[in-house]
Amino acid sequence: MSKTDSAQISLIGQRQDNQDRVDVLTGSGTTLLAVVDGMGGHAEGARAAEVTLQSLNAQFAETDLPMLDPQGFLTLALAKAHDDVVHLGSQKAMDHRPRATCAVCLVQDGMAFWAHVGDSRVYLLRNASVQDRTRDHSHVELLLREGLISEEEIKDHPMRNFVECCLGGDAALPDMSVSTRKQLQPGDTLLVCSDGFWSGLEDPILAAQLTSENPLEESLAELAEAAVKANAPYSDNTTAAALRWQG
Repeated sequence: MSKTDSAQISLIGQRQDNQDRVDVLTGSGTTLLAVVDGMGGHAEGARAAEVTLQSLNAQFAETDLPMLDPQGFLTLALAKAHDDVVHLGSQKAMDHRPRATCAVCLVQDGMAFWAHVGDSRVYLLRNASVQDRTRDHSHVELLLREGLISEEEIKDHPMRNFVECCLGGDAALPDMSVSTRKQLQPGDTLLVCSDGFWSGLEDPILAAQLTSENPLEESLAELAEAAVKANAPYSDNTTAAALRWQG
């Protein structure tokens, strides 16, 4: 049996309430990390995040483990969560319907699979560097891919918080990105986090701390506090879950 350590944290930041949700689900050698960010500009963001996480929990519990088709599970799980959040807001005007972004990562048999909608992220960290990460469904990410802005310009761009797609809102299935299979190496760390976490941290610092020999829970807590401080005085809810695979 492979050895893993996991940790999770969610800080309110400098907001009136916490609209993020996080969970680490485990069973029969399979672990699912999930972070959901209720969209604060829309009514009932916290409720959207709660319903999304409840939906993911239910689907994980109903699936035989270990999974035969992890990518299929992630695709269907996010689609079902989207439908549940759409139903939550079905009686509301479009502008007031609950919405959320989401990132999930599934680890089993020394492999990782992940999926996301919006600007919640998944990172694969190895040897104090970012081995891989998701690309946000955001306007600034689109500008970056088209070469119109640089990576350094994202942080201060006036449209940095504009998300191109999310769970909830319109009934049509949103764009979602599902990874290929990623082979893990001993010491690798998987991270899922909301934008309140990654936006306040430089990639080299994030990677070095989470792949160090320090306890994972301690490193994650220190990074979350650092993100809140870096984003002050307007820090967002700051949420993350991490798993270190020891092989």
